Formats: sequence, C-alpha cells, structure tokens
Amino acid sequence: MSATFIDCPPFLHEIYQAELATLVPDLVVHVGSPSGPEAIERLAGSRFALNDHTQMDAALLGACPQLEAIVFLGTGAASFIDLAAAERLGIKVRAYGGYGDQSVAEHALGLMLAAARQIALMDRAIRAGHWDALNGVELAGKVLGVVGTGGIGRRMIQLGAGLGMEVIAWNRSGVPAGLACRAVALDDLMQQADVVSLHVALNEASRGLIDRRRLGLLRPDAILVNTARGAILDEAALIEALQAGRLRHAALDVFADEPIGADHPLAKLDNVTLTSHAAFMTREASTRLLRMALEILIEERAQA
Repeated sequence: MSATFIDCPPFLHEIYQAELATLVPDLVVHVGSPSGPEAIERLAGSRFALNDHTQMDAALLGACPQLEAIVFLGTGAASFIDLAAAERLGIKVRAYGGYGDQSVAEHALGLMLAAARQIALMDRAIRAGHWDALNGVELAGKVLGVVGTGGIGRRMIQLGAGLGMEVIAWNRSGVPAGLACRAVALDDLMQQADVVSLHVALNEASRGLIDRRRLGLLRPDAILVNTARGAILDEAALIEALQAGRLRHAALDVFADEPIGADHPLAKLDNVTLTSHAAFMTREASTRLLRMALEILIEERAQA
C-alpha cells in the first residue's frame, strides 16, 4: 500500500528524517514543489498521498485512478484540492487543525506587544541611524477582544489574561464556558477593545467579517492583530483607516493577496507591523503537523 509525500518542504523533510521516519518508514518522499504533470508522475502507483501545498484539480485527480486517500497537511484543503472531484472519484481527503495553536497564539501575542511598544518602528529607526525613543502602551488593564474561540483563540485568551488584560470574546457559535473572558456581541467587542485579535477560520460566513462598518467601530487608539486570514477583513478599508489615523496600529501576518512587496500600501505605513504569514512557523508546530499527517496516513492504510 504505497504512500507518497508529493511536495515535502525541506524543513519538514529534515524533521521526518531526524524524528519521524520510523512511523512510516516506507513513505516515498519528494522534496520540492511539482508541476501538474510532475505531481502525476510522483503519484504513479501510490494509493495514498500527503499534500502540503500542491494544487490538485479534477484533471490531476482523474489521472491517478489508483489513489484512495489524500492527507492534506493542516487546514484549508479546499483551497488546494478539488474536493467535489475527489468525492466523485472516491478519493477520501483528510485535513486537520490544532497543530499550531500555541505557536500562532504566541505570534499574535508578539505582534500585539510589538504594536503596543512600537518595537519594529524603533528597530528600523536605529538601523537607519536615528535614535528615537518612542512612547508605548502598557497592556495590563487594557481590554483585549478575541474574535473566534477555537484552539488558537482560546490560547490567546489565556495569554492576554496572563498579561493582566481584561479579555472579552465573540464566537459565532457562542463562547464556551470556563474561559478567562467575558462573552460579548461582535459589534460591542469592536467598540470596547483596546486590542482586537482575529482568530476565526476563513469560510463563506467569515469572509469580510470585519468590514468597513465594523472597522469604523474601532477606537482611534485601538490595535488590530490578524494572524487568521487576510480575507476576513476589508483590507482597503483598513488601509484607509490607518492612513487617516483612525486606528493606532495594525499588526498583520496575513493579507488579501500574498506575498506582498515593498510597494504595497501597508508596507509604506509606520503604524503597521508586518510578518510574512509565519505565525505557525516553529519547529514544534511543524513536528506536530507532520506527526499528525503520518498518524492519519497510518489510520487510512489500516482501514484499506
């Protein structure tokens, strides 16, 4: 029952060889991103596939009649795999989350601290030969609004409470009991929070959730942190608010279109801190990501 990892990133390959090869020792690992025809070649004869980031449309899936199951590393399989075609062809697609909850929440915390204390701006100034001691914001006692209380949001609530912040939260299906926060309506959260941190999954219900109207509810001294997905908020409206000084700072790891470059409007603003969609990028999270994929692969092979 052959299994192939069709597009293993080099850092995951190193982790597989160093720590996880004994889980699935016969896994055929291809490092690097294949084209469509190359992906078909790599899948030839394989009944099971691991996919990190390769586009698998109906034509590609149809060219692999022996394929029984695809394990997509992480969430967002629908962005890379034609799920309807896979279902028609009888190919099971498995995806999963939870591997990077702590890492992403810690990154969001780091962005919040960087924004509150203008760390990136001072770093850039010093490198340019300027010694500017900038005023910051003490976060203890301030209100942190967490939008989405899944695994990442729950950890962000814990981290914010640990800093001595008052945490309020909103979740579409309701905020679970027992969290160190107070549940509020989303509009109330936007109006009350000193810091808003976004932690909802991207789907049709959440696309554009933080629209122009809701951005207008934010206080002018508020900080907005986004480590979820760029399409959750209206990026054009956010840029306008930042340019007009209607928002203190935005700290962003994700964008409407990626990657962005130095000519992007967000990259030209001093009241913005940017990172390159790297919130999940820790060795710990990557190890969990690959381990969980291999464990799912083992399950699928056992059921075949």
